[in-house]
Order: sequence, then C-alpha cells, then structure tokens
Amino acid sequence: MTAGLAWLVAVAIGQTRTVDAARETARALARGDDPAAAVEAGERVAPSGVRISFSSSGREVHVRATGRMAGPGGLLASLPGAELDAEAVALVEEGADRGAGAGP
Repeated sequence: MTAGLAWLVAVAIGQTRTVDAARETARALARGDDPAAAVEAGERVAPSGVRISFSSSGREVHVRATGRMAGPGGLLASLPGAELDAEAVALVEEGADRGAGAGP
C-alpha cells in the first residue's frame, strides 16, 4: 500500500513538472526567446521523455507538453503507467521577436 501511495505522489509530481515545463516554454516564447532555447528550458523542467510542441496564433503562444510515466513495477507491476499532459498559453510581449512561428 505504501508503495502504491508513493507511486501516486510520483505521478502528481511528474504532472506538476509537466505543467511547469509548458508554462516555462510559453513564457520564454512570449518574451521572444529563440524557440530552440525556449523548448530546451522547458525540457530541463520536464520529466524525462516529455515532448514539448508549440504554435502561435495572433498574439498568443500555445504550448503543449506530453509524455508517459512508466508504471511502478515490482509488486505493483499490474498498475498501468500514467499519461502526462499539460497546455499553456501566453500573450506575446510587446517588442518580442515574432519569429517563433510553430514548433515540433
């Protein structure tokens, strides 16, 4: 039981880090940072294996971070992994370089 609770806490932390990664990337793109650098900043925050994609529409930058967290294994091997998914939207700041376009 304790192992199951620990795994649930790990999933919650992974989801929180995925949300943080999407927000970090959106803020960097909204500031006009280089898109590759913005995605790299998000990936540093994200759990291993989370992929970040982005697009822009008008004055908004949309970022999505998605990935999968493996199941706990061991005695709890029957539990499935968890999907990690987060989206963030930021307004492009005045004077920011609009070269961000769309990303992977």
